[in-house]
Amino acid sequence: MDIRRIGVVGAGQMGNGIAHVAALAGWPVQVQDVSASALEKARSTIEGNLARQVKKATITAEVAAATVERIGFSTELAAFDGCDLIIEAATENVTLKHKIFEGLSRSFGEHAILATNTSSISITAIAAKTARPDRVIGMHFMNPVPLMALVEIIRGLQTSDETWATVDAAAKKMGKTTVLASKDMPGFIVNRVLMPYINEAVWALYEGIGTAEAIDTGMKLGTNVPMGPLTLADFIGLDTCLAILEVLRDGMGGDSKYRPCPLLTKYVEAGWLGKKAGRGFYNYQG
Repeated sequence: MDIRRIGVVGAGQMGNGIAHVAALAGWPVQVQDVSASALEKARSTIEGNLARQVKKATITAEVAAATVERIGFSTELAAFDGCDLIIEAATENVTLKHKIFEGLSRSFGEHAILATNTSSISITAIAAKTARPDRVIGMHFMNPVPLMALVEIIRGLQTSDETWATVDAAAKKMGKTTVLASKDMPGFIVNRVLMPYINEAVWALYEGIGTAEAIDTGMKLGTNVPMGPLTLADFIGLDTCLAILEVLRDGMGGDSKYRPCPLLTKYVEAGWLGKKAGRGFYNYQG
């Protein structure tokens, strides 16, 4: 299937990043969000990120300008008319995603491939909310999208070979390397491994084994990763980490291995959600 136009549901951190790489790859892109202010912020973020790429000489000013011109912004779902691939990048909430896909299926499900950027929620269950479950697939981009090379593709039980091949080719055209999670299990590949690692780091902090700085430095220098687990959690968003751990715990039959650390729960309750909130395991204010 040829992809000629792409839609993105949600203008947040992931949505504007997906729109950025899709438009940079040459596609006309339509971003939809219920919030006009979120759309304006997304436009500003994309322009700023493209300007940084120009400054680093990875793209020209002409390419940046043409990329911005290819992106439209709307509060209406009708803006997705003519889109061949619609990528949902809303909050990691099961009920919300099911509602979005029911709506997309009614309006665009006959023709368009519907992809979700979920990092943990069942693709099979999301697909079951649509009239064409064979055209539903997981397309998990990493954050920040313009910088991270990976897209994790997840096939639901009903996903067709054509849908998988089309989405795999689209991700590669965006300059991404793809890995296929061929089994639709909670957390897929990346978060099945990553979230218990982050959660264990939070437990180490909670139990006083080390400070946040000591834990992060130990893991950075001891395992040669570019970012410690607590810093990474702040960048992902502590609310997102908690939501994924809860999906893992519930989806794996309540296995205590995936029980969120109480400290993580308390930070989310306090609104200390990480970098986006100015406070998480580290203070980003000022």
